[in-house]
Amino acid sequence: MSDIDSIREILNERLGAEDVSLLASRVPARKLMALITDEDKYIARHAAWVLTHKPLNEIRDLPQEQLINFALSTPDSSLLRLLLSLVERQKIPKDDIRTDFLDFCLKHMMMMEEPAGVQALCLKLAYQMCHYYPELEREFEESLKLMPAEQFKPGVRHLIKKLRGERVPIKKKQ
Repeated sequence: MSDIDSIREILNERLGAEDVSLLASRVPARKLMALITDEDKYIARHAAWVLTHKPLNEIRDLPQEQLINFALSTPDSSLLRLLLSLVERQKIPKDDIRTDFLDFCLKHMMMMEEPAGVQALCLKLAYQMCHYYPELEREFEESLKLMPAEQFKPGVRHLIKKLRGERVPIKKKQ
């Protein structure tokens, strides 16, 4: 049995937070990257979940182009959220903005049927890419104006208001 097959077998089991932390400390990122495209979505999600627990320096060393390609092509919203989370932790260089990915983020941040985590990550990533260029920043701000914050889930609503520069009230505990 190959090393990848044994990792695949472990990822196919039910994992808890302790298991994920242990795997993150022991399994090299490149081996986990090889499994995030596994045809078994359960294994792919677990591999991506373990990757999100890697130290920031290892996440930043992941091949961003591959992560973006996987994010653009996966129909699995849980895997998408994990992939977007990994991309969000990396820096997207000013000279390396992919318009297809920017368009994807601008579209999915507004889709009410998307899970809140996907919407929030798309908002953050779109902002990160747009803030380099005044014309893109204006387009992003216009998109934010079109988003009726009150119709979104609380976490996304908070992020929309924050990105609009609106004061976000702090709720007092009762």
